[in-house]
Amino acid sequence: MIFIKRNTGDFTDEALMRFIGAGDRAAFDELYNRYHNRLFYYFYRMLGNCEETTNDFLQDIFLKIIDKPQLFNPDYSFKKWIFSVAHNMCKNEYRKRENRKTILQDIIPENIKDEINPDKEDKSRWIEIAFREMEGLSEKSREILVLKYRENFSLDEISEILSLPKGTVKSRLFYARNELAKLVKQIQNMED
Repeated sequence: MIFIKRNTGDFTDEALMRFIGAGDRAAFDELYNRYHNRLFYYFYRMLGNCEETTNDFLQDIFLKIIDKPQLFNPDYSFKKWIFSVAHNMCKNEYRKRENRKTILQDIIPENIKDEINPDKEDKSRWIEIAFREMEGLSEKSREILVLKYRENFSLDEISEILSLPKGTVKSRLFYARNELAKLVKQIQNMED
């Protein structure tokens, strides 16, 4: 058997993806060398200049290439595809961040919101506390909060997922928010 060593630098990105699909490590290394710095810069700028987050996203995108090369259609431009994937990863991260930012506004009822001074406290810290305290809630409360605020399902979708009437979903969501708000308020009182 004759082994042919390819000079992977001579191939297009699209051809390299076909080789990666066949398990060619050298093709992956070449593609990594071509796009590592570009994607690092993109993620770094898009994700708030945080090197740790950037490295996590960079690792994730290259793992996608290794794990699922079949998702790429070689009839299209690899460059456009990879940056489209990177863009979607950033959009998902923005959504997560926005959810974390607004969760207190959505979860904590008005009468308790007034008692928490957002100027006094770091909002992101309270959001993290709220998510951490979800573990102390009942399974039903935790489930409904996660579906609504982490997964962004509509009330109708939650109703379908849980096989419950929409009115029951609304009721459970109301009680879950109140339950979580009380836990967060207790923590705030302990810290004051």
